[in-house]
Amino acid sequence: MSTNSFPQGFLWGAATSAQQIEGGRNAGSRGDSVWDWYATQEGAIEDGSNPFTACDHYTRWREDIELMSWLGVKAYRFSTSWSRIMPGGRGASNSEGLDFYETFVDALLAAGIVPFITLNHWDMPYALLGDGGWASRDTVAAFVEYAAATTERLGDRVRHWATHNEPWCISTLGYEEGHHAPGHTSPAEALPAAHHLLLSHGLAVDVIRRNVRDAEAGIVLNLSPAWPHSDTDEDREAARRFDGLFNRWFLDPLFRGEYPADAVEDRTRRGHLEENSMPFVREGDMAAISVPIDYLGANYYSRTAVKAGPGGDPVGAPLVPKEELTEMGWEVFPDGLTDMLVRVTKDYGPRSIYVTENGIALPDEADGSGRVSDPRRISFLRDHLLAAHRAIEAGVPLKGYFHWSLMDNFEWGHGYTKMFGLFRVDFNTCERTPKESAYWYRDAIAANAVEDAD
Repeated sequence: MSTNSFPQGFLWGAATSAQQIEGGRNAGSRGDSVWDWYATQEGAIEDGSNPFTACDHYTRWREDIELMSWLGVKAYRFSTSWSRIMPGGRGASNSEGLDFYETFVDALLAAGIVPFITLNHWDMPYALLGDGGWASRDTVAAFVEYAAATTERLGDRVRHWATHNEPWCISTLGYEEGHHAPGHTSPAEALPAAHHLLLSHGLAVDVIRRNVRDAEAGIVLNLSPAWPHSDTDEDREAARRFDGLFNRWFLDPLFRGEYPADAVEDRTRRGHLEENSMPFVREGDMAAISVPIDYLGANYYSRTAVKAGPGGDPVGAPLVPKEELTEMGWEVFPDGLTDMLVRVTKDYGPRSIYVTENGIALPDEADGSGRVSDPRRISFLRDHLLAAHRAIEAGVPLKGYFHWSLMDNFEWGHGYTKMFGLFRVDFNTCERTPKESAYWYRDAIAANAVEDAD
């Protein structure tokens, strides 16, 4: 057994988002988000639940900082609620919301924990949906207003900012496939939504740099290596298509100032664009989108194995038996993390990278004594941290790792049925209990190292 030490200063962290843990729907003059509204629509949430209380972090945040201190994390990635800071989506900011985050950030800093703020983790104010939401170019300006108000208040103490979390999920799952808020199924909306998210990112980066001392500004993408289910030409082509629509549709504009030509052609072939024309892209947009960033946040959960479906389009086809998949239906494939980090470094050359999310959903249950045994999560953590270590050895500028999630929470369309946390949450009482994985992660953080598996 060998010990794999991480570089000095490596940031060990955990991550959450406002909509998933805060609760306090009507507290502190907060407005409704698009997810508050979506959760009330019949059949939208798997277990019929809502995020109105969630983990009650809004009132229990002091306790949660104590959990982080016990865990020993050096950094905490969380999101501010756009609806709490700017209830109407634009215009006047809400002092009660800004006061809440200012107090929370001060307490994090007092505990020696570096705050990493994400401005948009999917919870756009509901007030903006009537104007078209992200499908409307007007939402770009609204987001920049919100970014300005938040960074003006917190920029003297928070250096690390991300504009958006996983714009693919917002645009594709929300506007094209209908699985997330606002539940639309329109490629005609999804493509402008993706562009407006990227454009608002670029414009907000300039605002962050203006308002934040020694700013580190970035964006967080969910990235997944595309794997052909077989070695046939058809399946390899399906993998290329998936990579273009899932990974490169966002990486190329950010780092190269252009959409990938082959993926544009794929969209045209599917009838989503007319002759490769994207009328929602205006002069100057791509230059704004590709403003240099200080870091890329990479969320990794699994590779995506695909085979050729109707018309050659990619269809998910896992390469392992169903019983080996996680509760989310995802394969556990640590090598994909190394492959993804090396590929992004080689092809796009980001200044630095953080793994901003990585975790596994398991059916965690407490025994009679309250103990939560989750050996599979411990194996997942170890194997993915070793994969991250291999990426560092290969030259990837990886600066930190944030486990998803600090605690069990509202898992979007799945409600409270999928548990990703290091801490179990009893959603009747909101009591937090460390799982065995929390003890394991605490030891790894303290050692700044991970040992090979037995």
